[in-house]
Amino acid sequence: MTDAEAPEEIEVIPLLVPREGVPPVVETAAALAEVVARFAGGTGPVAVDAERASGYRYSQRAYLVQLRREGSGSALIDPIACPDLSLLGKVLQDAPWVLHAASQDIPCLAEIGMTPPEVFDTELAGRLAGFERVGLGAMVENVLGYRLEKGHSAADWSTRPLPRDWLVYAALDVEVLLELRDALEDELRAQGKLAWAREEFEAVRTAPGPAPRTDPWRRTSGIHRLRTRRQLAGVRAMWEVRDAMARRRDTAPGRILPDAAIVSAVVAAPATPADLMALPVFGGRSTRRHVDTWFGALAKAAALPDEALPQPVPAGDGPPPPNRWAERDPVAAKRLARARGAVTELSESHTIPAENLIPPEAVRRLAWTPPADLSVESVSAALTTWGARSWQVGLVAPALAEALPEPLVAE
Repeated sequence: MTDAEAPEEIEVIPLLVPREGVPPVVETAAALAEVVARFAGGTGPVAVDAERASGYRYSQRAYLVQLRREGSGSALIDPIACPDLSLLGKVLQDAPWVLHAASQDIPCLAEIGMTPPEVFDTELAGRLAGFERVGLGAMVENVLGYRLEKGHSAADWSTRPLPRDWLVYAALDVEVLLELRDALEDELRAQGKLAWAREEFEAVRTAPGPAPRTDPWRRTSGIHRLRTRRQLAGVRAMWEVRDAMARRRDTAPGRILPDAAIVSAVVAAPATPADLMALPVFGGRSTRRHVDTWFGALAKAAALPDEALPQPVPAGDGPPPPNRWAERDPVAAKRLARARGAVTELSESHTIPAENLIPPEAVRRLAWTPPADLSVESVSAALTTWGARSWQVGLVAPALAEALPEPLVAE
């Protein structure tokens, strides 16, 4: 189902305020106990949302938690004032939790004691149902005919007190989730995809936390402009100083020193702190205050022996980037093209994005190092090893087993 196929006759109704008004923010143990009792007495699924302060804070902790349940109404909880919500999480173990983009909220909810027993992810449901736009605002408008104001999604939710219009926004987000869940479940059932969706929801719920990233400084924006290992060492040194400072202050690293400033400083190779401060990107008062720290990081990198310098590209355990396949292994490059073609065909026929149909990394690994016999069974085993779910394997493995072998005639 695409957005264009959504019912045109639905009149879009702006949602301006919650039906029962904006609930007071829970900030005390007594108020939290009342919410726990109220939600323990509710029935059915629980709509759950969390607001973070990404782009403002170093941590990804929750700064507001919103809930709604039939018979319980809505609740807004300040997890800074009430940091332990484990009792609330315990009384909500009898029903699925409805979240939008659940993988974003599950980690910060777990930090405050809330772990869902079952998940219905409305964003993921929208993807599997074939909607092209799966943001909450677009889904609510296309499926339910309501228009949500989404202007506060990137706000600094660590702000205290939270403005009233932000609280309206937060309360409305959970007010529509239960109705959206019901509509999407019906749509998935009609398309024969509900079992697939449930398997995906469980994979999201039980996914392990991300492993620590190797050399996270390599993700500095603009690092591709650098040409020498010495310059890479400069980026690494400044990034590590900035990261320690950001962690200590609980401030987003980019608000302390933008990536562009790090790269510009490394390229300029200033000889003195004054030279560094003269760079346009170092003109801010806060940046000037720490100019000796930034220059010290550059000086430390400049003094490193050659053997301590980082390599241009770290070794990995996976296949090379696809744009290098034609040069490294032309046969594998053609194999990948055939595999991608098969996945694209399945994606279009089932109206599921290719990245949701099968993990792209699994397809790349399979094409780079295919099993010897390329049977459906061996392809299925390989896909499972690389993270594909059973419904994905059952759908994609036969097509890949047919696409991967070399054609009998010249291409």
